[in-house]
Amino acid sequence: MEGRRDTHDVDPPNSVDLSDDPLTARAVVDDHGMIAEWSEGARKLLGYPSAQVIGRPAADLLDEEISAAALRGLPALPRWSGTVRLRHQDGHRVTARLLAHHRQDEGSAPDWLLFSPLAGTAAHDEDAEKLPVWGFYQATCCSLETYDTNLRLRQANQFAERALNLSEAEMRGLRHAELAAHPEFARVEQRMAQVLETGEAQDVEVEVRVSGEIRKQAWSLSLFPLRNEKGVLRGVGLSAHDMTEQYWARTRLQLLNDAGTRIGTTLSVARTAQELADVAVPEFADFATVDLLPDVERAETPPPGAAMSGLTADGTFLLRRVAQQSVLPGVAEAVLRPGEVDSYAANSPTAECLVTGRPVLHAAFDPDSADWSVGHPGREESVRAFGIHSVMAVPLTARGHTLGVVVFLRHRRPESFSAGDLLLAEEITARAAVCIDNARRYARERETALALQTALLPQRLPAQPAVEAAFRYLPTDTLAGVGGDWFDLIPLSGARVALVVGDVVGHGVQASAIMGRLRTAVRTLADIDLPPDELLTHLDDLVIRLSADADADGAAWDQAAEMATGLGATCLYAVYDPVSRVCTLSRAGHPVPAVVSPAGDVSFLDVPAGPPLGLGGLPFETIEVTLPEGSLLALYSDGLVESRDQDIDEGTARLRNALAGPVASLDDLCDLVLATVPPKDPADDIALLVARTQALDPGDVATWELPADPAVVAGARKLVSAQLEAWHAQEASFATELVVSELVTNAIRHAEPPIRLRLLRGRHLICEVSDAGNTAPHLRRARTYDEGGRGLLLVAQVSRGWGTRHTNTGKTIWAELTLDPSESP
Repeated sequence: MEGRRDTHDVDPPNSVDLSDDPLTARAVVDDHGMIAEWSEGARKLLGYPSAQVIGRPAADLLDEEISAAALRGLPALPRWSGTVRLRHQDGHRVTARLLAHHRQDEGSAPDWLLFSPLAGTAAHDEDAEKLPVWGFYQATCCSLETYDTNLRLRQANQFAERALNLSEAEMRGLRHAELAAHPEFARVEQRMAQVLETGEAQDVEVEVRVSGEIRKQAWSLSLFPLRNEKGVLRGVGLSAHDMTEQYWARTRLQLLNDAGTRIGTTLSVARTAQELADVAVPEFADFATVDLLPDVERAETPPPGAAMSGLTADGTFLLRRVAQQSVLPGVAEAVLRPGEVDSYAANSPTAECLVTGRPVLHAAFDPDSADWSVGHPGREESVRAFGIHSVMAVPLTARGHTLGVVVFLRHRRPESFSAGDLLLAEEITARAAVCIDNARRYARERETALALQTALLPQRLPAQPAVEAAFRYLPTDTLAGVGGDWFDLIPLSGARVALVVGDVVGHGVQASAIMGRLRTAVRTLADIDLPPDELLTHLDDLVIRLSADADADGAAWDQAAEMATGLGATCLYAVYDPVSRVCTLSRAGHPVPAVVSPAGDVSFLDVPAGPPLGLGGLPFETIEVTLPEGSLLALYSDGLVESRDQDIDEGTARLRNALAGPVASLDDLCDLVLATVPPKDPADDIALLVARTQALDPGDVATWELPADPAVVAGARKLVSAQLEAWHAQEASFATELVVSELVTNAIRHAEPPIRLRLLRGRHLICEVSDAGNTAPHLRRARTYDEGGRGLLLVAQVSRGWGTRHTNTGKTIWAELTLDPSESP
């Protein structure tokens, strides 16, 4: 058996059905040497019908011995061509030219596809009329082939022989689809048939890997009709121009374009690294990994010569796997999972790249050249098992800092990485490095802003008797960063409580800092018991002053000043009194709150819409609503119900449905609201505060109207003592009588009637004295011979706290006393 063995061939072909062609002997032999298919042309060649040969060893048809060495070498060959001596059914010898393609379709067993043109066809007729061709047939520099009307090859010039790695004699008599078991060859043959049918030329572009070439080639084919001098159609001509260099140039440009559009779509370090790996595989590499230095994963700025930050005492480098991609399902080559840390020896391509700061190319990679004694024990096994033969390692460098290493490997593609591939890898990696660095910087700023935001927001809600409350704060994960939303629950005098939700315009650290200032201002204003509308007016003035200060500081213009110049905020402030069950609300450009009745009915309070904070010049209004005990108040920022993709009406409808559902606790309700109400990708922070109202038992409230007569002070002490005895709180009698005596005396002496005394029993005892006067007492230290000035000092000493609040009818002075003897004021 004489023939030629090719070491490289076409890509794994799809099946091309040529079994009905009577002019070609066609057979299929599996890798065990058994005949699997037998065509009518094969019967004509050797006389055997298919029933007699299918399932028999192909060696039974040979009329010569094949050496054991030749048989052992066959499985590694992609193609074989030559002359063989076969035995006809009647016993005589048949010498045939044979072209055999070794096929390996994905999901099927490998086999051999055999073709042989039959004797007596035009291909064997040396005296047959030559097809008309141009005079420069052999001189032209492009590949030329001619086919007869049966689409059998008649002639091929030297460039066609070189391109297909077959001689004209080996190809003559075969169809184009039989020259290579590749779907592109079958597609070209179909277009040739159209030329015969229509008589019109066709242009075809194909991308194939032909025998003798490692990398894929691109060809531009021209198919044209061949006519004799009488104009009779005699066949089809094929002219092929090699466009491989242009093809690879376009491929590289397309890959660069893909890298520009697909890498950096988010500000997530891990996602950006994965996008880099996804772009590289499978268009560029068979396997790609992205490893970052530990400092980068912690969103820290790498020091100069950052590669050294991953250097260990034993000379190895530590890197964390962030992303990887493979042409194989499940990333079979990987020995690490994203998030795992591994060490790399000093002479490995990864470490070499980190040390030098330059890309490393091992076009023909030798696994024995690297030290595998450190790091994951399965790495060397994986390199050998998958036949990784070409490696590139490129440093991820941005703004003068090395962030990590990207490694590209090939094992399925036979071609090695080239110098041009290295330049392309550097360009892609450089673009990705900037995106990863941006993501790292964003992550660091976001963590800073989030830490500041978290520190400025309540970590837990204070205990108080007015409401049972729960909260949630959900920072946005968009490019804008953490916003300035805030919430608060502030205990007030008289067992009341203030509920606050606000939103500062903008995002980032500056918005968080301004939010902290506004929240502090709200707590300070709430501490002096201002009504909601007055509190918002003072807060509006503060925002205006902050903006004015930034405008005046033109010499120190910076990002914070720019932020403050456009400062704006919204706020909703509500005060609930558990004695009267009245809730007083006012808002500054903020969404209205929702109320859920004890029966489960959901409504939105029609709170007058005041202007956002920072505009100035417009008043704020309040409403008062009496809430049944067990009602639910829901205060929230606009990020919960509104976004660019969601109308606020749609968001409030979803909020209504969420609040109407039965839940076991307020924490469960918060989780349900955040799971069902916001848009899928919220563009703004979300602050949510829900509170279930409670009411003081009437038996825990005692009120007396007192005349403005100094003689009533002793009677007031007796009333208080009797009430404390009824409440079984006699231990607090002394301090309470002292406080009542001082406060009632001050009201009679310095204020105006009517005078009212009220005791509220809860966890602590609250003593209140109200009058119609507008003057507020203040604490002062009495000198040695002063007759007055000691009363409020005594009140401050025996109480847990005291203060004054102004009302529409006057003022109230209050003091909070302990009911537990073990607690000291």
